[in-house]
Amino acid sequence: MENYNISTSEVIEVLGTIAFAISGTFNAMQRKLDPFGVLIIAFVTAIGGGTVRDLLIGDTPVAWMRDMQTCLIVLFTALGTMFFKTHVQKLKITLFLFDSLGLGLFTMVGILKGMAFGLNPGICIALGTITGCFGGIIRDTLLNTIPLVFRREIYATACILGGLLYYLLIEINVESVVAKLAVVAFIFVLRIVAVKFKLSLPKFDY
Repeated sequence: MENYNISTSEVIEVLGTIAFAISGTFNAMQRKLDPFGVLIIAFVTAIGGGTVRDLLIGDTPVAWMRDMQTCLIVLFTALGTMFFKTHVQKLKITLFLFDSLGLGLFTMVGILKGMAFGLNPGICIALGTITGCFGGIIRDTLLNTIPLVFRREIYATACILGGLLYYLLIEINVESVVAKLAVVAFIFVLRIVAVKFKLSLPKFDY
C-alpha cells in the first residue's frame, strides 16, 4: 500500500487547494458577490470534493477539520486573489487554467487517499473523480450555474482517464513521483485540448 502521508502527496494537495480556491474566488467575483460570499465560494470549491470523499470512506472528522492549515491556505489565497483582482482579471483564461489544474491535482489526491485506505483501483479512481469534481459542482450549484460535470465538456472523463493512466504507469513500474506528475499534467492538458478543439461527449436527444 502506498503511504499517503508523503511529501509529494502533501505538496499536490496544497497546490490543488490553492488552485481551486483561486478558481472559486474568480467565479464568485464574476458574479459580483460581496467579500464574504467570495470567501464562502472559495472554501466550498477547495474543500467540497475532499469533504464528500472523506465522508464516503468514513474518514471523519474530515481532513480540513483536523488541520487548520487547509482553512488558512484557502483564506489567504482568496484574500490575495481579491486583492490582486485588477491584475488577474485581465487574463481571460486564468479561471479556466486554475480550474483545470485543480482538477488534475485533486484527482490525484483522491486516488492516493483511496489507496491509503486499501480500496480497489476502481473505487480509488471514483474517489479521485469525486475529489476533483464535487467542489466545482457545489460551487456552480450555489452560483446557480449548471455544473461543468453535467455538460458535454470533457471534465469527469478526464479524471477517470487520468486515474486509469496512473494505474497503468504504476503497473509498468514508473517511479511514483513521475507517475503522479504525469497524471496531473495529463488531466490538465486534456482539459485544455478538449476546450480548444471543442471535443465533447455525445449529446443524447430525448
